[in-house]
Amino acid sequence: MFASANRTPGDPLEDLRRWWESSVTWVEGHWLQIVIAIGAGLLIYALLSMVRRVALKRAQAAPGEFTLTDIVGRVIHKTKSVVLAIIAIRAVAGYAQPPAVILDIIRLVFTVAVVLQVAIWAREIVLGLIQRRAAEGHNETLHNAMGIIRLLISVALFAVAAIVILDNMGVNVTGLVAGLGIGGIAIGLAAQGIFSDLFASLSIIFDRPFRVGETIKYDESIATVEKIGLKSTHLRSVNGELLVISNTNLLSKEITNYAHLDRRRVQFGIGVIYQTTPEMLRALPALLEEQVKAEGHEFIRSSFLGFGDSSLNFELVADILSADYGEVIAARTAIGIRLFEEMTRAGYDFAYPTQTTFTAAPDGTMILPYAESVTMKTQKPLKE
Repeated sequence: MFASANRTPGDPLEDLRRWWESSVTWVEGHWLQIVIAIGAGLLIYALLSMVRRVALKRAQAAPGEFTLTDIVGRVIHKTKSVVLAIIAIRAVAGYAQPPAVILDIIRLVFTVAVVLQVAIWAREIVLGLIQRRAAEGHNETLHNAMGIIRLLISVALFAVAAIVILDNMGVNVTGLVAGLGIGGIAIGLAAQGIFSDLFASLSIIFDRPFRVGETIKYDESIATVEKIGLKSTHLRSVNGELLVISNTNLLSKEITNYAHLDRRRVQFGIGVIYQTTPEMLRALPALLEEQVKAEGHEFIRSSFLGFGDSSLNFELVADILSADYGEVIAARTAIGIRLFEEMTRAGYDFAYPTQTTFTAAPDGTMILPYAESVTMKTQKPLKE
């Protein structure tokens, strides 16, 4: 009874015995094909290994670190010899006509090896590109963050690889994917602020809206960037205060970067009195243009703006061809002083807010105080 119980269908020992018998039968009937397949597999493995060695040697001989060639070399270096062997076996397995069980095992091992190898390649490519970006900008923050970035990328890629492998093994991965999705959402909600600032930091590092040492305008503050961290950025305002702003809040508002200006625009509003003659008004734009060019700067426009309460208003716009704010201020001062000097010499009077009061009698005639010119025209002679 015990012996018959051990030979029931589906028993592991019985299945193993049958598999062994079928394998022996296959070897005895296809030994020549097996030998040829083994020889071809060894040849394929040798060719793949030689290609890997040559490519790796060329990549390592190329100058520079974190270049595209260096990244390719790292990818080739991470190519495992066992993967090459499995590829060679898979390439020749069909020629030897193995049993279905053996062929299924070869296919499964091939799928697992290739998927894991692709995940390793993808990880090295992504990390290499990130490190290349960090090397270009000499970014200390990205170098410090490489540990957590490597962990996140590895977890993501190998999780996808595991799902692909399980799916090829016939496992229903729908529930697993849903569980991972729900778990990811829960983790994301729990660490929303941390991940938000982390990704904002990576956005600053890769997009480079500003760098350390550059002067920017954030909201209403003008400050110099001192440090870009994983969670916050340190800014030193022009008044000396240290502003510590989270990366998410920093990117949520408009940022003006003054470091990439090759010129700065300055504007002057000029008002002259209403007693200025039309000929002088027509000559004023050319006079303003001449003073800007005499100082060595780029003239943009000068024009009449309108009639003010106490002045005839003109506008002067010029570009200072410098990115240094100190030089721009000095140039603006020189232009303003020169304008005042030349306009005064040409007879222009600058307007300022004034009011004139006239006093009249009940019959409409002027009474004291009034201008002398008006007195001679309006005052009646006194009868003796």
